[in-house]
Amino acid sequence: MAAPVLQQSSFLLANLKVDLTTKPFLQRCQEMVKVIDDYPVKELHLIFPWLVESVFGSLDGVIVGWNLRFLQACSNEYNIVMDFLNPSGPMMKLVYKLQAEEYKYEIPVSFLPGPVKASIQEGVLPDCPLFHNKLHFPLPGLQTLSLALNPFEYYMFMFASSLITPKNYPLGQHVSSLDSAYFVLVDTYLKYFLPTEGSVPPSPFTDNRGSVSPPAPRAPSVPFAGYGVHSTSLLKRHISHQPSVTADPAAQEIWRSEALLQVFVEMWLHHYSLEMYQKLQSPQLALLQYRLSMSSMPCQPLTPPGSGTFDTYQEPFTPTEEHVLVVRLLVKHLHAFSCSLKPEQVSSSPSAHSHPSPLEELKRVVVQRFVQQKLYVFLQHCFGHWPLDASFRVVLEMWLSYIQPWRYTGEKTNPQTHQNKGVPEKWSSFVQENLLMYTNLFQGFLNRVVRTDLVNVKNALMVFRVAKVFAQPNLSEMIQKGEQLFLEPEHVLHHRQHRGFLTPGHGGSFLSARQPVVTDWVFKVKSHVYGLEGPDCQYKQMFGTELRGAVLKLIRIIAQARQTAERISDQSAEVAASNSFMSWFGMGSPDLNYTFNGGEVDDTGECVKKTHEFLERSLDYLCQIFRLNAGQLSQLMATLGSGQDDGNSKQLPDSVQGENGLILTDLGRMQVINGLRRFEIEYQGDPELQPIRSYENAILVRLFFKISSLVNERFGGHMDALCSRPDSLGQLGRYYLASSEAMADGRSPETRRTAARNRRPRLSLRTLASYRTLLMLLLLYLFGALFSFGPMSSTLLILTGGFLYGLFIALFGDKLKSQ
Repeated sequence: MAAPVLQQSSFLLANLKVDLTTKPFLQRCQEMVKVIDDYPVKELHLIFPWLVESVFGSLDGVIVGWNLRFLQACSNEYNIVMDFLNPSGPMMKLVYKLQAEEYKYEIPVSFLPGPVKASIQEGVLPDCPLFHNKLHFPLPGLQTLSLALNPFEYYMFMFASSLITPKNYPLGQHVSSLDSAYFVLVDTYLKYFLPTEGSVPPSPFTDNRGSVSPPAPRAPSVPFAGYGVHSTSLLKRHISHQPSVTADPAAQEIWRSEALLQVFVEMWLHHYSLEMYQKLQSPQLALLQYRLSMSSMPCQPLTPPGSGTFDTYQEPFTPTEEHVLVVRLLVKHLHAFSCSLKPEQVSSSPSAHSHPSPLEELKRVVVQRFVQQKLYVFLQHCFGHWPLDASFRVVLEMWLSYIQPWRYTGEKTNPQTHQNKGVPEKWSSFVQENLLMYTNLFQGFLNRVVRTDLVNVKNALMVFRVAKVFAQPNLSEMIQKGEQLFLEPEHVLHHRQHRGFLTPGHGGSFLSARQPVVTDWVFKVKSHVYGLEGPDCQYKQMFGTELRGAVLKLIRIIAQARQTAERISDQSAEVAASNSFMSWFGMGSPDLNYTFNGGEVDDTGECVKKTHEFLERSLDYLCQIFRLNAGQLSQLMATLGSGQDDGNSKQLPDSVQGENGLILTDLGRMQVINGLRRFEIEYQGDPELQPIRSYENAILVRLFFKISSLVNERFGGHMDALCSRPDSLGQLGRYYLASSEAMADGRSPETRRTAARNRRPRLSLRTLASYRTLLMLLLLYLFGALFSFGPMSSTLLILTGGFLYGLFIALFGDKLKSQ
């Protein structure tokens, strides 16, 4: 009977593949709904991998799928896709039908995130329960190691991986937004499987096996002998302790919430650099490394702890802005999910007659157990490797979202009132348990911001955002208290280590029975810091002497950037006033090489005013955070000296002389970035070949260039002979025959190759193409007409006047300059 079923399923799959290229999208979806409703599970099992791949794309990026990341709400296919992939839609119905059976679908380990893949290939099982009892070992002679996932895990894995898998999208599809189908689906799945109100809707099909729960915990010293043997689920054990198993349907379906969260976290956050991978895999920091026994992994030798060469890890991790936006959405929802924990569950302790529901238990531990460690490493990598431009704003907002869970309590308050009210005291435990999220990442932000252009309004806004968040009342005190707890003597930690502060990596399930309450906050804070940075970490206090010096340096840079913004604002006002109607004729500022230092094209006018406002308020907030009074700030501003006034701002940046000119020092780079000093940028090439200016007539410029080129080519020798004469005639020739030698005035660096160019005298008629010159000639002809001079007479008089003026300059020019 198996052969007819397989043949029929193959025929069904072939028809679906043909329909993919011949039928319109709506008709294909309607027919797929009928297939899901009418066909038996055995046949649907064979088409499920193909269907998921055709929707989300292949893991290697060859198959694009439905382009969910670029499908906007204005598209005709948007509503069809959302209905089909909705948590209560046909696709999820297919998943539930397959979930009711014991079907597994394989994912090659090579498509897992780099650290996970490297860890498994090194013989170390990651501590996430998602990978426990899932490895499918290849047959002898084959090297393909894979994970065997149930239908729900497989569907969510493919959905999550489509965000980070590079794909060859069609031309014109390079922009995604927050209203794309993918972003909306992520939000929909999070709200459905991690609801802030009520419980998770039950599956329409029963899963009697319950085989998707995490494996039972074990002592760290117990090896994985018999790794493939199925173990009793802690979640099932937890549910069995409830008064009634059937009374709470959500208790039987909570595994979906945990599985979805594990997949999202592993696929989106388990990425980091090779250096971080080596650090996390070091014997001092590894919380638990599940070793695969020789019998469980016959195709690879067992590697002793700490002896890995890390040759298998080659992932160049470069998250995109879209990736970070989706992670921020995850963080915000998890905060809202955690904050929806019922008040009685927060303060009550479990007893034999009262147990929190599995969903409430998940709310209690979701942020610390699932997200904290991987998000911290993810943010560290972004802070250290993200480009120094305004696109860092997405990373910054994700970080600020995580460290402000009180914003997602669901309480509707006035933002201004909330800012003045401060952080409630009940959040002190969160701040202390996430101390490094505040202190270390703040230091990482400082290292970035001192290297950016704070005159740019976008960069100034980022400084303002961080300063405003950390200046919230009570927050700095909570951070300082957490640092004091960490700096308590070591014996406070040692005599309590037997209490066993378990983590998921130490054999504890994310939803295991409630662990003993650890009342010693010293132990909690130290465990947090050592768990993320290792026992040999050198912790730098946020309110210590070293970081305080870095903050004072930032304050000086902000003050300097503020002065630069003021100077730019004044200069832009002067330029705007001088660019009157007559500037069209060249009587305004003709220097098109002039640019406002330290700013971008749009950093003028209103942008400069906003920059000044952001920097001004940032200074106030930083003084509040680090308790700097007005006297200290005034003294700090006085140390800037007179080097920032308008006179010194025209000096060259700090530099050293190199082979081909000046080379900026680190101080010089900082001066240029923040607009404190700049090089006088001007054109030093051939004056005849410089770009046509706005006050010049393009046709006349090109015409006079051709005429002067012909004259210079034919009479170049005579010009050289004339200019080389020492008498007054030679001086007259040198005045009228322009030379590029006059362009090199030494105010700006010039390479030796440019300085050694051959400069020959030549005729230049480009001045006659200027609107200013044409206007002056027109006025002279009109003035001559008033006195009854004809065109020829006026021309003769103009030429005579020009010749006499040149003769006067040639004879007495040197004497006038000396005086």
